[in-house]
Amino acid sequence: MKKEIQNIVKGFIKEEDGLGIVELVLIIIILIALVVLFKGEVEKFISELFKKATGKTNTL
Repeated sequence: MKKEIQNIVKGFIKEEDGLGIVELVLIIIILIALVVLFKGEVEKFISELFKKATGKTNTL
């Protein structure tokens, strides 16, 4: 059992199917673009959440 776990860990360490730099940069660029595109909607949504939370705490 211990030997099997060691083999799994060694195989995981040697595996090279991880994210490359290009993929990581592309993901970051897409996330930034989404934030820029939907900034207004996100701000509106968050402000409405805070208004609701403030209203509920004031009624307690």
